[in-house]
Amino acid sequence: MLTRTERFALVTAAAALTGALLGSPPASAAAPAAAEVSPHAAQTIDNIGASGAWWVNDLKNFDPAVQARVARLLFSPNGLDLSSYRYNIGGGGTSVTTPSRAPEDFRDADGTYDWSRDRGGRTFLKYAAEYGVEDLIAFVNSAPAEWKTNGKSCGGYLKDENTQDFARYIADVTDHFAAQGARFDYISPFNEPTNSFDSCGQEGMLVPVAQRDDIVRALGAEQRARQQRTGIIADESSSTVSFNTEVPQWISQPGTAQYVSKLAHHTYNNPGDDQRAKIYETSKSVGKQSWSTEICCFGKGGTGWAQEYDPTIDGGLNLSRIIHKDFATAHDSAFQWWVALSEMVGTDPYARNDSGWNDGLLYYDPDYATNGNQTLYFTKRYYALGQYSKFVKPGAVLHDVTGAPAGVEVSAYTHKGRWIVVVNNHNTTDTALNLHFNNAGPSRTLKAVRTSATENWAKVAEPSVSDGTLSATLAARSITTYVLDGKGGESTAVTGAWQGRHSGKCLTADASGAAIRTCTGGAEQQWSYDAQGALKGPDGFLTAGSSGLTTSAGFTGDAGQRWLLNGNGQIVSEASGKCLDVSGQATADGSRVILYSCTGGTNQTWSRG
Repeated sequence: MLTRTERFALVTAAAALTGALLGSPPASAAAPAAAEVSPHAAQTIDNIGASGAWWVNDLKNFDPAVQARVARLLFSPNGLDLSSYRYNIGGGGTSVTTPSRAPEDFRDADGTYDWSRDRGGRTFLKYAAEYGVEDLIAFVNSAPAEWKTNGKSCGGYLKDENTQDFARYIADVTDHFAAQGARFDYISPFNEPTNSFDSCGQEGMLVPVAQRDDIVRALGAEQRARQQRTGIIADESSSTVSFNTEVPQWISQPGTAQYVSKLAHHTYNNPGDDQRAKIYETSKSVGKQSWSTEICCFGKGGTGWAQEYDPTIDGGLNLSRIIHKDFATAHDSAFQWWVALSEMVGTDPYARNDSGWNDGLLYYDPDYATNGNQTLYFTKRYYALGQYSKFVKPGAVLHDVTGAPAGVEVSAYTHKGRWIVVVNNHNTTDTALNLHFNNAGPSRTLKAVRTSATENWAKVAEPSVSDGTLSATLAARSITTYVLDGKGGESTAVTGAWQGRHSGKCLTADASGAAIRTCTGGAEQQWSYDAQGALKGPDGFLTAGSSGLTTSAGFTGDAGQRWLLNGNGQIVSEASGKCLDVSGQATADGSRVILYSCTGGTNQTWSRG
């Protein structure tokens, strides 16, 4: 029987012969090697969404027909079809200087409730529920001002003696909206807890590490007493550095972890692959799944914080790169953008400028109240998010992709018997992609949708699929989503050598685990990787244990014998979230391969030879 490589070579040769017979000019270069879709499943995707903070306080003044259109653009299958929506439980806006960022709370001074408040927030929460958004999430920027140390909705802390009051308040709000048909699936009781927000441009409060577990336990116990089916997500750290250093401190306090459903982080520090991989390690260390729950406001050609309004494909591709890395490197199971709408268009809603901000997906005129303009302005970020949210639905399972061409990012998902592949081409020229599937490979493409400088969710030509390999030409500077059938069948193990980028030498099995040696093509350098996530060498399965790497004769299915092949070249243990690492960045034959926290270094970067 021919191997996959031999079959692919025959298909390529046959295609070249056909071209010659038809009079086509010979190809100027050989077809690119196929990128590989991992046969092993990584994480399951929970949701993709955006926040309803702030803009709803302006949109409550818009014509109801415009409000309905916004809801369709966010929640309907013809729009983004978001699978999560973040509703902001306001803190009353006391002392906040920006009116739209001062949401009303429901509590009166005497402890009674006025549920007629927050009309804008309630309007769009209702729309989200009616459209069937899968995960409704409530989040709090600030507790009501009367329970804060400074008596304001910005800055200060929640007073310790009011922790239980705060928990009861959140639970009361949860009960109320559940009775209205909008049951919250998750609650986030504090947001960016290391930021003081004492400039009072928006709501917010400090929550010291030692106070976070107290709030989580108080809210969790209150929910349990009321039999509320609402999970808690925390701690919404503004940076991955804070997340990785602070989450283990508070969640390890007795009685706390039982109440935490998901870990939440933001990525405003523009993390590299090392920090994103560390998110996975942190999550593994506490036994929870992570979500990426907020990002915005990058610009100036990169994904770092910068003031700019950019509605172009450059901004769209930067957003798509962040989503890709959060899913494929951090292995987050959710991605949530910051505000769905914004008024921060700057000097021109149609063109890039330095006066606005990239905080929204859609925009509206900040002067709507005086000029009556209720036009909605679209950005490529809106369409970029839709390349994921419209197709990668809750329950989709990520399969890592290795060997993508330079300048190209590929993520692949299975869902309900189909494959969904999202491809970012950052190159300024069209780029060829061959993508081989090693598990339930497809036989045909069902749909191809693309966003580029000139296209918005455009239906484009469906690429060919032959012998489980998709062959496509990616348009320059584009994001393309392919939906393919899954014909089923047994998975195929990926077999070959793994070459270290730093040393140029190959991962080599030996009695004590693994080392690097000059690549010879010998049996000791051949590794198979299968649907179970096992890396098997000639002496058995590579196993990560408390004493380091070893080789085990049998596969037990334990996490220590399962590995993820990240598209950036990291080989990551599912037990610890740590990377295969050449100790001390050594290059000599026989240098030990160990497990070490992922650093993004070339001594942790491997490619199939």
